[in-house]
Amino acid sequence: MTEKKNVSIKDVALRANVSTATVSHVINGTRFVSNETKQKVNLAMNELNFRINSVARSLRSRKSYIIAFLAPILASETSNFYFMSVAAGVQSVLKQRGYHLILSDSSDNVEVENKEIGMFDSQMIDGLIVAPASRDCDYECLFGDYPVVYIDRVPNHCERDSVLIDNKTATKEAIQRILDKGHQRIAFLSGPLSVTTTIERYEGFSETLMNAGLELDDSLICFGEVSFENGYRNMGDLLEMNPTAIFVTDNVMAMGAMTYLQDHSIRIPDQLAVVGFDDFQWTRVTHPPLTVIQQPSYQLGVKTAEVILQRIEDGTSGKEEHRLDANLIVRQSL
Repeated sequence: MTEKKNVSIKDVALRANVSTATVSHVINGTRFVSNETKQKVNLAMNELNFRINSVARSLRSRKSYIIAFLAPILASETSNFYFMSVAAGVQSVLKQRGYHLILSDSSDNVEVENKEIGMFDSQMIDGLIVAPASRDCDYECLFGDYPVVYIDRVPNHCERDSVLIDNKTATKEAIQRILDKGHQRIAFLSGPLSVTTTIERYEGFSETLMNAGLELDDSLICFGEVSFENGYRNMGDLLEMNPTAIFVTDNVMAMGAMTYLQDHSIRIPDQLAVVGFDDFQWTRVTHPPLTVIQQPSYQLGVKTAEVILQRIEDGTSGKEEHRLDANLIVRQSL
């Protein structure tokens, strides 16, 4: 049995028809290399099964090639699929650029979040992506000397780059579509106003109603902790106010609300039109299928990875906001 030969940078250079210095620059990101040349080098490394010695590379470059992603994940929430899709988008870019992703969970809890950020600071990460658990926390005092990008939501005093969904515009389009169907008593079911995503959705809802000359009716507006049970219970409470349509800003709450409507044989959309958030598979198999705002979760991750890698490679910091559009998917519930 012959011993497997270790593949060297020289072998990669010969296969890619470039210099060993170019291969080193691609691996370590130490000098500009054209995308065409990077692709040739990466292809050669894959064909030769070349493995980068990450420990040696870190010692040489003082970089770990590790990006951390701190997401608000709750064990009971189907909306975790959203952040898993975001993470997949981040990972797809990092793998192409020789970086690794560490995913951690804040449980949407500020204390847990602070401990996780402290843990990252004790490691040698090159950057941090975070979906903050609260808009009121002073995050700047927690971060180390590395680029940070906020994703999906931001704190009140945002001093970093952010990559967000245009929640307000998407909500306005959905509420206008409901109004165009002739509805005026529109209920609003939401999680608490503790994160900017919820705030933006509420602003889109309220501004669209006011622009249509309608007054906000507090009896048709319900905020509560996000859970299936609260969605179920609050749907029953709101129905007592005789709405003709409802907009639900959270997927878990929407699942609870739809279950209540089906349990009580409420005809959709004849008795109540329903619009929810996020296009998960279950929204397509309800009776009838649910009209939703579809968020580009994977693309959100891709864009965030591109932003943080640019900051790392340029050695710069900044406060740029990037917004991605969401799409209204109209089905039979409206």
